[in-house]
Amino acid sequence: MARRRLLPWRHRRDLTLPQRRRRRLAVRSTLAVCVLGAGTVGWSVGEALTYPGDDSTAARLAGWAREHELGFVVDKLENLQYELDPPKVGGSLPSESLARMRAAAVSPPVAARAGAPLRAPMRPLVAPALPGEGVWRALVSAHGRPVVQGTYVRPDAAHTSYEAAVAWIGAKDSRFELHPGLREPGGSFAVPPSIPKGQRTGLVASWNGGFKITDGGSRGGFHLAGKTVGELRDGAASEVFYRDGSIRIGVWGRDVRMTPEVVGVRQCLDLMVDGGRVVPDIDNDAKWGATDQSRMYVARSGVGVTAEGDVIMVVGQALSARTLAELMERAGAVRAMPLDMNRAWPSFMSYDGSRTPDDPVPTNILDFENPPERYYNQATRDFVAVYAR
Repeated sequence: MARRRLLPWRHRRDLTLPQRRRRRLAVRSTLAVCVLGAGTVGWSVGEALTYPGDDSTAARLAGWAREHELGFVVDKLENLQYELDPPKVGGSLPSESLARMRAAAVSPPVAARAGAPLRAPMRPLVAPALPGEGVWRALVSAHGRPVVQGTYVRPDAAHTSYEAAVAWIGAKDSRFELHPGLREPGGSFAVPPSIPKGQRTGLVASWNGGFKITDGGSRGGFHLAGKTVGELRDGAASEVFYRDGSIRIGVWGRDVRMTPEVVGVRQCLDLMVDGGRVVPDIDNDAKWGATDQSRMYVARSGVGVTAEGDVIMVVGQALSARTLAELMERAGAVRAMPLDMNRAWPSFMSYDGSRTPDDPVPTNILDFENPPERYYNQATRDFVAVYAR
């Protein structure tokens, strides 16, 4: 006689003793698997919420989701949030932003009065310009020269209540170092994921890395001190760091390539500015972020080089891919690339060592989620540190 199939909806009183035992075993096994799965996920999420660093809870959860192949969910949520709460059109800058912008026009920096040249004012993208808009001021001086300069502008004629910051770093007076992050790009490196005490003397600036290497978002690789994570892609926009402390930015395989003098490479997407011009496909919706995010006006960052080899770095509160590229071009970049986006990741810090040379005080050029001390603590993602020569 064929054995009757045990159906889960049969009442316990209708089961034989062996059937009850099998059901009890099945239920316990299923519960054990569920508990184990929930415990594993819970431990994983808990670890993401408690790792060292200054990342916000939202940034940690989004990072965890991307690390577990749920990036499409994060992208959809970001798009929905943007639709529900788009950036404001029109209006004026907040009073603190106006005061920060006007400071350059009201009081010429000490370095300028001493005869050290500042850059010629940057032509703003919005006319008429506000007082101090596009006017450079010294952020850090070394050897009597303003080696780090900064200015503020509005990003476009529509989003006039937002501010973008532009920094310039004199390459001849500076030494550039690439650092890994605690979790990105992953792996272990001899270089620390922070700027620890004892390694801060002469520090003048720092800025954030690019899209994640580990989930393929950067469409490139990361190389530091002989170790590579991901794959260095020909054609990728690349920050390249050399043994002598210099930096170059360009297309991997065309402008820059691996040589014995290369100690670090950070790739992220493609060039936004090439040959001193914004690239023709800058409005490609999916090229500079997830689907439809290229035209979103969100927090973004980018870095480039001038014809003289000096560095231009831009961070903004409400930038599209195009306005980011136009700002880097307007600031003098002949080649420029995107870095990370959204409020958790962009940052540019300058450092004042006038009172404590071995532990200079950091200042965020534009406020985002992370504090100015971001890279004094263990950083989640890779970054660049700059020292005066």
